[in-house]
Amino acid sequence: MRKQFLFIFLALIVANTSEAQTRSTRIGYIDMEYILENVSDYKEAKSQLDLKATKWKQEIETKKLEINKLKENLKTEKALLTKELIEERETEIKFLENEMLEYQQKQFGVDGNLMHQKAALAKPIQDQVFTAVQDIAEAKNYDFIFDKSSDLTMLFSAKRFDISDQVIRILNRTEKRQQLNKKQLKEQEAKENLENEIDENPAMADRQKALDARKAAREKLVADRKLEQEAKRKEYEDKRNAIAAEKAAKKNGTVSETAKPAEATKTETKAPTIETPATEPAVNKAEERQKLYEQRKKELEEKKKKILEEREAAKKAKEAETEKSNTTNN
Repeated sequence: MRKQFLFIFLALIVANTSEAQTRSTRIGYIDMEYILENVSDYKEAKSQLDLKATKWKQEIETKKLEINKLKENLKTEKALLTKELIEERETEIKFLENEMLEYQQKQFGVDGNLMHQKAALAKPIQDQVFTAVQDIAEAKNYDFIFDKSSDLTMLFSAKRFDISDQVIRILNRTEKRQQLNKKQLKEQEAKENLENEIDENPAMADRQKALDARKAAREKLVADRKLEQEAKRKEYEDKRNAIAAEKAAKKNGTVSETAKPAEATKTETKAPTIETPATEPAVNKAEERQKLYEQRKKELEEKKKKILEEREAAKKAKEAETEKSNTTNN
């Protein structure tokens, strides 16, 4: 079969020799297994099928354990059994073994349930893939497109001829279009046009990857800053709540201490020591203000240092991009 296919392929190349003299032949390939693994509907259905296969395997293992147990019991009791009983048990074990093998073949054989359900699961997606491949071939003037995961032996395949990602994008576009309004459809079309231009221009694809990397770095930096601000805000609120709680505790303490001398004045004169606790909150407030000032100073220094580091990193990134663009132009 493979030799026949290669013969047909060579015949087609010879037949198109005259046309190939005027323009170059465009050849591409897809990896069907890679595409199926990246289609959400197929992955969900495959996970359910894997659960079924796991259940079948567990049932087979249970049958094996039962058969082994019967064999061990027969081996242990063989000396005490008659010849007829031994033959009866051996027949029963043989019957269970054949039953287990038939069940295993039914579920996991070449023509078993697993293979049938896998084929039924992949068939709708494969039809969509073939349609997408035809659309790409017609739109971009491909002469031949092969399936890398089929029986065709590909001794070497350059990545630039792989259109699997383009097929996946078309499948995802079809699914997304059904859920978009007019405005979103226009935005989606603009995005698709950009993706098509990137597919046709490798240099543009490299620039787009660099832009995406820079965008991801900026987004990560913004996210880190937000987390840092949230952490500082939480720390500040915790300190403020702690100070407020401390003040409330001290206030409650002074009230309880002054309440006792107030009761004593009914029979005795006022105690001269009630004014002494008032000096303690003043000292504590001064210490707290000093701590807050030092903490704020430290935060400002760290912020200034981080801003300088970010500027330096941005400067280096800009120099690297300028150097890369100069190298590309040369």
